[in-house]
This record gives sequence, C-alpha cells and structure tokens, in this order.
Amino acid sequence: MITRLEDLERVRTECRALVTKRSLVSAGAAVVPVPGIDLVADVGLLTSLLPQISAKFELDHDQVQKLEPKIAQQVLVMASSMGNNVIGRTVTKRIVTSLLRRVGARVAAGSVAKFVPFIGSAVAAGISFGAMKLVGNAHIEDCYKTARALLPGATLDTPGAGTASHR
Repeated sequence: MITRLEDLERVRTECRALVTKRSLVSAGAAVVPVPGIDLVADVGLLTSLLPQISAKFELDHDQVQKLEPKIAQQVLVMASSMGNNVIGRTVTKRIVTSLLRRVGARVAAGSVAKFVPFIGSAVAAGISFGAMKLVGNAHIEDCYKTARALLPGATLDTPGAGTASHR
C-alpha cells in the first residue's frame, strides 16, 4: 500500500503521462477511415490502461483482495460511491464498453466526422483523444482519492475523506 503523499503524487503524474500516450494512440486509430476501428481500438486500449492505472495506485483486483477485509470492503464502497466500477475489480470488455457509453456522443461524433473530406479525420482524432483523456483521467482521480483516503492518518468514513480537489 502507498503510505506517503509524495509517492501518491508521483504515481498520479506517471498515470497522466500514460493516459496521454494512450490517447495519442486512440487519436491515430480514429484517423483510419474504417468504420468501428476506433471503437475497437479504444476498448482494447482501455481494457489494458484502466487496470494499469489501478495497479500503479495499488488498487487493482488482486491488490485489493490482499488487503485486510474491512479495508478492502471500504475501498470497494468508496469506489462505488464515486461511480467507479473498475477500482478493485477485474476489468472486462463489458465494463469498458459501459464507460465508453458515458462518452458515447463524442465517440459517435468522431466516427461520423472521419468521413468528412479533409478536416473530418482531424476532428475524429481530436474527439477520440479527448474521450480517452476524459475516461483515463477520471479513473486516475478516482484512484487518487481512494488511495489518499488509505494513507496513514486519513479516515475512511467518507468517500472524500482526506482528499483535496485536483481536477
């Protein structure tokens, strides 16, 4: 378990860089004028990215299962209260598809935009990049808040305990 705020901040910064790299890959896939290829790429990228982020914060399924049962339960409750169904759980394509539905209008607009001559591909890439950043960074912040609440001295009674807003 992460025990120092400095380590937690470092992990957060590393994860943001990772999300940016994956977002660039997503944008590249959005440029390809094949229907649905961007969605398939995004599902694949998020299926590996979200567990990586959770693992860096020591909040993936296996790591949470190794925590003291009371703390593990509190982690899952905190994650659920934030609307996060990834922290402490095994990430499946179904979960990722559900997350993408939340940003569905952007994804759909990007899919349609790529067929507009010249600027359509750039628009689709920008939308795809933005959607991937949105999902990835939201997961980082949820993991950050959860891990920060687990720091020594923090209380686990409320989901936002011991956190500051950094969005």
